[in-house]
Amino acid sequence: MRIVSFESVTLDGVMQAPGRPDEDPRGGFERGGWAAPYAHPMMWEHMSSGGSGALLFGRRTYEDFFSVWPNQTDNPFTPVLNAATKYVASRTLEEPLPWENSRLLEGDAVDAVSDLRRQPGDDVVILGSGELVRSLLPDGLIDEFVLLIHPLVLGSGRRLFPDEGSESPLQLLESKATPTGVLIATFRPA
Repeated sequence: MRIVSFESVTLDGVMQAPGRPDEDPRGGFERGGWAAPYAHPMMWEHMSSGGSGALLFGRRTYEDFFSVWPNQTDNPFTPVLNAATKYVASRTLEEPLPWENSRLLEGDAVDAVSDLRRQPGDDVVILGSGELVRSLLPDGLIDEFVLLIHPLVLGSGRRLFPDEGSESPLQLLESKATPTGVLIATFRPA
């Protein structure tokens, strides 16, 4: 399986709380919900063109998604998210997980995702889950990045790529812009 990280980021790399003001206030972050004004159907079309429907979450993002999505009965993505296989990397959660089709990846996230990646099958998409993504980067466990780069600079907040770490050259595979100014860029490690 390939691991694809699908992330909303600002021009300065902030990925914290794109969806809602109360989504992730860690560190006193008060700018949540920054992505909403830039939403466009092209973004959802690109997301849904991925294929398999299997998702990978860190604990925090899984719990946040579970608190919102299963109850959105008027949203076309709810049945898709409910039906998708959801892998969850966590050292604190226990089976059974509350959201249907969820599978716990126990123990060390890097080891568990490495094992998952060796299995045959379609892509597994990470949504959000910044801490998980950053933990997988040093071991080269992300096969592709799909970045929704929003035309906005926040100046503070948790970023997708850490300030410290090794150089990681990327190769641009595809890019397109939405009418709202979001650049959808697909990269793979060079």
